[in-house]
This record gives sequence, C-alpha cells and structure tokens, in this order.
Amino acid sequence: MDIVEQEITGVVQGVLVRPATGSRAGVLVLHGSYGPGTLDRCRLLARAGLTALGLRWYGGEGQPPGICEVPLETFSAGLDLLQAEGGERLSALGLSKGAEAALWLSVLDQRIAAVVALSPPSVTWANLGAGTDGQSHPWRSSWTWRGEPLPFVPRDKIWEPKPREDGLVSLRGWYEHSRELYPDHYEAAAIPAENTKAELVLVAGGDDQTWPSLPAARTLRDRRLATGLPTVLVERPAAGHRPRLPGEEPASPSTYLCYGGTDADDAALGAAAWPHVLNALRGT
Repeated sequence: MDIVEQEITGVVQGVLVRPATGSRAGVLVLHGSYGPGTLDRCRLLARAGLTALGLRWYGGEGQPPGICEVPLETFSAGLDLLQAEGGERLSALGLSKGAEAALWLSVLDQRIAAVVALSPPSVTWANLGAGTDGQSHPWRSSWTWRGEPLPFVPRDKIWEPKPREDGLVSLRGWYEHSRELYPDHYEAAAIPAENTKAELVLVAGGDDQTWPSLPAARTLRDRRLATGLPTVLVERPAAGHRPRLPGEEPASPSTYLCYGGTDADDAALGAAAWPHVLNALRGT
C-alpha cells in the first residue's frame, strides 16, 4: 500500500504517516522513555490501512525535557489532528511510558475507542528526568491533567542495581522494591482502566527487565474483566520489554540497560499480538 509521510510541527510535534488513499481509522503512536523513534512503526500501521501519528511528547520545543508533569492534553491535541485528517475511529498504541500515557488518555478522553499497551504499568510512576523547571528532584508525577498532577508512586532514592555478568543494568527490581516501600502510593496511583469502555489489548513479556509489565498487565486485565469490559492480554514468558511487531527490525541493543527477552521471543510476542492489534485499531 502506498503511504504518505508528513512532518508535524507546532503545538503537535511528530510525524504523520497515512495511506495514500486515506483512512477513517487514526492511531496515536507513543514512544517510551528512550524518546522519539516511532517512524518505522507508523509506516507499518499505515501500510495496514491506518493513519498513524507518531507523537513527540517530551524533549521537543516548548515541552518538558524529561517525563515530568507532561500534560496529558498533549495527547488530546494529537487526537484533534487525527480527527482533522478524517479519523472517525481514534486509538492509541504506546510502549512502556507511552503505554502508561495511552491508558490514562483512554480514561480522560472518551474519544479513544481502543488502546494497545505494549509492556504497560498499572500505575503512574514518578518522573523520569526533569520538568520544565529543569529539576528532576524531588519526585513528581509523570503526568498532569487540567493543570493538576496525577497521583504517583515514588521510587526508592537509595536503590542500586545488583551487578550482572553481562555488565547491563536491570531496573525491574527498582520498581518492585518501590512498590513494597510505598504501598499506599501504589494503591492511590492505580490507572483506573476499568473506567473506560475503550477496547484494551495488553502485550507483555515475563522476562521484562525494565519493570514488571506482565504482572501489571494481568492486574489491568483482571480489573477490566471484573466489569465485563473488552480486554485481550497477549503474553509470552520469555519475551522482554520491547515486543517486535511483524515487519519491524530488531530493537537496537543497549550498552547499559537490560531489557530482557531475546529477538526471537520479542518477535514471537509481537506476532501473536498483531492480529489483536489490528482488530482493535481497525474496529473489526
């Protein structure tokens, strides 16, 4: 399928990729904490018949330099653009912190018909990096809505990773320990996914070494199923933090962080999720 690409600047920043013939289904594609890099994923979705907006939501002009008190209205503005492009069914697909944002967006902006959450959390975590004031500490929420920060879980200030034989660092224990350290915050910061009627597709690997996304995804699923809301969980025990959708290249290896999984398992997880992803985004 022929596709058209367009750089977007101004209030909304990113890249818009759409089928040359247009589409009535628009999807907001949200990167994780590693920063912008959604172009290939947008191209994949556009070739599948979807208008995809790869949104830059921090680190850009006029935006917080880190994931710190990022206004969720940033994502609603992306939905506005997709609607202006003819999108009648609006969805969001996010990875990691992008999944966290997509889940909150579906609760707060009822235009969202479906969310695909890759390696999601089930709570709002503290900021990663600085806010517009340039300060990273003390801990603050990752998100705001209508000017108010959302409840969040702080991370232990003195936690240090255990050394690994390969020299890489796994952050999963930091999140697991912080949950135990701040149980009241953890309960208050839960993402109320049961409060949106949007379809949810949750995709998670059991070997995620960034944070415990599979237990989080199961928590989201169970709360949703208790209220009879449409929810799909696709999981693979040996997959890591970066599931790979069919047609995507393997993720670049890190010289510092351990993401878990293998290329083969991450690809197998993405392949198993792909039909559910397309069904949700297309509304079929």
